Formats: sequence, structure tokens, C-alpha cells
Amino acid sequence: MRQYKIKELLGRFIPYFKPYRRTLITDLICASLTTLCELVLPMIIRNITDTAMNDLASLTVGLIGKMCLLYLALRLIDAVAYYYMANMGHVMGAKIETDMRRDAYGHLQKLSSNYYNNTKVGQIMGRITNDLFDVTEFAHHCPEEFLIAGVKLIASFVILGTINWQLTVLIFLLVPVMMVCCSWFNIKMRAVFKRQRHQIGELNARIEDSLLGQQVVKAFTNEDLENEKFEEGNGNFLVIKKDSYRLMGQFNLMTRLFDGAMYITVVLAGGISVIKGGIAAADLVAYVMYVSTLIATIRRIVEFAEQFQRGMTGIERFLQIMDADIEIFDDPDAEELEKTTGHVEFKNVTFEYPDDHNQVFDGLNLEIRPGEKVAIVGPSGGGKTTLCNLIPRFYDVSAGEILLDGKDIRKYSLKSLRKNIGMVQQDVYLFSGSVMDNILYGRIGATKEEVIEAAKRAGAHDFIMELKDGYDTYIGERGVKLSGGQKQRISIARVFLKDPAMLILDEATSALDNESEFEVARSLEELAKGRTTLTIAHRLSSIRNSDRILVLTDSGIVEEGNHDELLAKKGLYYEFYQLANELK
Repeated sequence: MRQYKIKELLGRFIPYFKPYRRTLITDLICASLTTLCELVLPMIIRNITDTAMNDLASLTVGLIGKMCLLYLALRLIDAVAYYYMANMGHVMGAKIETDMRRDAYGHLQKLSSNYYNNTKVGQIMGRITNDLFDVTEFAHHCPEEFLIAGVKLIASFVILGTINWQLTVLIFLLVPVMMVCCSWFNIKMRAVFKRQRHQIGELNARIEDSLLGQQVVKAFTNEDLENEKFEEGNGNFLVIKKDSYRLMGQFNLMTRLFDGAMYITVVLAGGISVIKGGIAAADLVAYVMYVSTLIATIRRIVEFAEQFQRGMTGIERFLQIMDADIEIFDDPDAEELEKTTGHVEFKNVTFEYPDDHNQVFDGLNLEIRPGEKVAIVGPSGGGKTTLCNLIPRFYDVSAGEILLDGKDIRKYSLKSLRKNIGMVQQDVYLFSGSVMDNILYGRIGATKEEVIEAAKRAGAHDFIMELKDGYDTYIGERGVKLSGGQKQRISIARVFLKDPAMLILDEATSALDNESEFEVARSLEELAKGRTTLTIAHRLSSIRNSDRILVLTDSGIVEEGNHDELLAKKGLYYEFYQLANELK
């Protein structure tokens, strides 16, 4: 993963404040107002003490009352300002978090299958949820804390300098030393927070993997193994948390030692100055109060350092998503594909997976004519599914080109290309929700009647009506409440509803019993009329009526013809057919 410097992180994050600049400016004004009380109170105490020591008769109830009214007014302003910061300031941070999460999710939708093949879902979930929680606090508090700290440091330096500049210089000599030590700890804390966030992602991935596969875990009685794996990840997280708390403890130890050094310097040097007449007693009281304000400011910066580093970690992990390359994208001059005839040509296509450079095709040539029903068979690992995934551009070819209606598919917009292709994949995925929701996914906005018609054509209507709530039945995550055959038929109904110009069926009937397979095959045959259909199948009975059958191996297309022609050749297809008959 790419590493970022703090300057770059802040540079990429600051533009998110732009839509809320009025709120930010108001928030900063309020932050400035909240410092008034702390800066004015020592001056009021100094004035009262000085008057009492030098001219007690002039210290009247009226004078004290006026000062109290002034401080009361400042306190009211402080309360209103703090309310705005606590309310609207946090809302601004939450809005920025929402904007960032929206951008991250939108970018994730554009990333290719290759990204998801190499990134754990638990890590992605952690980056767009937990990591961005810290960004809310960071977005709100970071500008405030820097402004308040800057105002107090400058004001304290100026005021203290007017009281006794020699003592002020001595006090402020300790500040750079403290800042250097803080910077060293900040680097260490950022590293441990990154490890912590990564481990949370790993833990999420471990939990997700185990819970989604809980039936397999129980079937193999491997609960103890899963508990051991979880305990290992959970223990690693505890070790990292201990490291972070140890650093935070050392950090606080250092800052408290510096606090003590400042107070000792003021008491010692200030007391000697009072004895020698270098500073008045009233001035020393005010001086101590301002030094207390200065130390409180430094301590506040120190405490914010942890939040700052958490925010930086969250922003960095967010940017690692945003900077992930979009490998599949529309050309600037991409055209809309209104309706395809389904004429597909592979011309000298070479493809290898981008991550491991495993070559699947080398100079593959293939033509699929409009309306033709083409089936692909062959051993596992021969590239059948990969070939089909290249047509809707789930991956892009490494060399050569794929033409659709005589034009390179990269010249069409992705949305219009995929809109013309219907897919029923081997690994059926149903979303958490109702049966109706999952079929409607094929064409959002379709009527209930159209959904029911699609289900009937897929042979799914009868079993759906037998479910508890019919089409409104909740099917659980990944359709866990349905059988494999039921899930497959719902996915087929989804494609019926989409009504695409071209069909890709990747083991579309593999999970069906013989009766259901016959019913769905009949429906698919009806749907395939006048449409180009590409079918991947291991069950050769489902493709006997295909116009053309391709036998695909890691050497490319080694046989081609219809069912009878391939049997007559007595080649690899013949061997598959004989083996299938023996297994019946």
C-alpha cells in the first residue's frame, strides 16, 4: 500500500471543507471567542490585586461589580459560542465523513474484479466505516484546536512579555524542546494506529469469513479451529492496543514533566524577581495564571495529538481506496450501445490476470454470429468463465480485441454494454431482502405483473407462491433460506426481467434437479430465440441442441461443431460424453 506524508494527507483532505466553509468560518470565530474568558480573567485578577495592594480605597464594590459584569458577559458569549462548536461543528464533521464515505463507495463501484480478488472485504468495510468515524472528530476539532492553540500561544507570549520579558523567554525556550519530543511520539503513534486499523480489518475479515461459512464449519466440526484463528487475531489486536497505550502513557509522562518544569521555573525565577523588585506581586499572580493557560493549551495540543494521528490514519486509509486504479473505464469518446445484434468476434485475444500474470488465452480467435446458440465445454481451468467475463468487460484483454457488432467493446460505454448482456453465473448471488427485491434487480421499476411473468418463465413462480409470504418472503443473506435450485431459478428470473439482447449462461442449470432443469431449459430456449446465447456447461445434456459447441482447453479451442459432429470425431468431446454417460 502507498504511504503518504502528512502534508499530502492534509492537502487531499482540506477540499472537503469547501461546501461547508461558512460553517467552518463561524466555528473558528466561535473558537476564538471561547478564548476570551481565559485571556481576560487573569487581567481582571491582576487589576483587582494591584489596586488592593497599591490603593485599597479605590477598590470599590462598584468597580468589582463592573468587572464581574464584564466577565459574565464574556461567559455568556463563551457559552453560546461553545454550543455552536459542539453542535454545528460536529454536524460539519459528520457531513464531511458522509461525503468521504460516499466518494469511497462510489469509487469502489468502479474498481475491477481484480481489486476485489486481492482485497479482503473486511478490510474494505473497516476503511469506509471505522476509519471514517475518527475523521468526523478530526474534521471538527483540527481547525479549532490549531486556531485556539495559536491564539493562546501568541496572546500568552505577548502578555507575558509585557509583564517580564526575561522570564517569558526562559519559559518559551522549553516549548520547542517539548514540540520536538511530541513530534517523535506522533510518528510512533501514527505507525501503531495504522497497525491497529489494519488488524481491525483483518479481524473483521476473519469474522465475516467464519460466519458466512458457518454451515461448513459445523459440517466439519471445526468450531475449535475457528475459535483458535479468532483468538490469534484477537490476541494480535490486544498486543497492538497495548503498544498504543504504552506510547500514550510515555507521551503523557513527558508532557507532565515539562508542565512541572515550567511551573518550577515560574515559581523559582518569579519568586526571586519579586524579592529583587523585578516584578510586582500582582504581576506574578497574573503571570502564574497565564502560564497555567499556556500549559493547559500545550496539554490540550498533546491530548489532541492522539486524535490527530487517528484522523491522519483514517484519511490515509481512505485515500488508499480512492487511489486504487480504475482498470476498467469508459473511453472519452465512448458511444452508447442501444441494441446489439449479438455478433461477437474475438480477434487475436491474449489475456492474463493482472495480479499473478497467469496467462489464460494467447491469440484466441472466435466468431459468434447473431442469434447463434454457442456452448462451451472443457476441463476446469481452461478459461470458459474467463472468456465469458471478457465480453461484459469484467476484465480487459491484454492484447487483441473483442468486437461487438463490428466495433471494439471498449468503444461502448460500460453501462450500455452491460445493459445489453444478461448473465446467470455459476455462483448465484442473492441480496438480503425479499424475493421481489431480488427479481426486480434485473430491471428496477418493473411492475409486479412483469416480475411475476419473469418468474413464471423461469419456472420459479410455483415454489415462490408456496413460500410463507410469497414474493414478499425474506430470503436471508445470500438467499440462505432457499435451496440451491430455488436460488438459481430466481437468478434466472432476474435475467428474464432484464430481457437482454445477449445471454451468457455460466452453469445456469447446474443446481437444478432433472424436472426443474427441463422446465428452465425450455424457458431459456424460448428466451434465446433471436438472441445470441453463450452457454457454459458441464452437463452435456443441456447443450445438445446448441448450434455450435466449442471445446476449450488451456491450449485454446481444440474442437468445434454441433453435438453429432463432435461425437463423430471421437475426440475430447466424445470422451466427455462417454464419461457423462458412465456417471449416470
